Amino acid sequence: MRKAKFEELVEIMENLLGEKGCPWDKEQDHNSLKQYLIEEAYEVIEAIDTENYDELKEELGDLLLQIVFHSELARKNKKFDIYEVIGGICDKLIERHPHIFGDVKVSGSREVLINWEMLKKSQKREKGKSILSGVPKELPGLLRAHRIQEKAARVGFDWSNFNDVLNKVEEEIKELREISDTQDIDKIEGEIGDMFFALVNVARFKGINSEYALRKMIDKFIRRFNFIETKAEKLGKELKDMTLKEMDDIWEESKGNE
Repeated sequence: MRKAKFEELVEIMENLLGEKGCPWDKEQDHNSLKQYLIEEAYEVIEAIDTENYDELKEELGDLLLQIVFHSELARKNKKFDIYEVIGGICDKLIERHPHIFGDVKVSGSREVLINWEMLKKSQKREKGKSILSGVPKELPGLLRAHRIQEKAARVGFDWSNFNDVLNKVEEEIKELREISDTQDIDKIEGEIGDMFFALVNVARFKGINSEYALRKMIDKFIRRFNFIETKAEKLGKELKDMTLKEMDDIWEESKGNE
């Protein structure tokens, strides 16, 4: 595959949105493109998870296209252009890494993250923004919880040891049990939310991302359930006619085959 200069991509995008450009591209705006930006980001993640570097190369290109697309739309509306986008991130990287581009000394990666959050907070103080404000609401719930907890922990708002984190989960489970027989759905929902949040903390404290852990579990469940379906078909049975024990026995067999 040939290598190209970044300017070539920018020029292609300018042509696609130009007077004689692509009708579909010219109909798009920032809102209509949001779904594609999200899809491309997830496809990048999938390529990373499968360690498929040919796919990763292609998906990163698709994601880069979305960034250039949005930037060209902004340029046409006299808001900003792609080079201002690049300039902004270059300036931010230099400002947020004073231990590399300045004379600040750090003892390790944890101190780097703490400094990053404090610099970010000081730069946005005039806008009255919280340290937590940079976590998008559109993130999946588990991932958003992880990022919120992570940011709070960077400035010292965190549990001191793992047992305390586990105790919090047990406390939330106890509270859920206490109201499980009630008809107050709002309270039950609240307690389930508390339990999820506490479980995310358990994972985060051990350096595990709950969103990715759940994704892996979902994939594992699908593999094992597919094994049950295949085995049932070989036995000439319909799943709906099988007992739970029969299905559970096959489930255990699938675990043994992994």
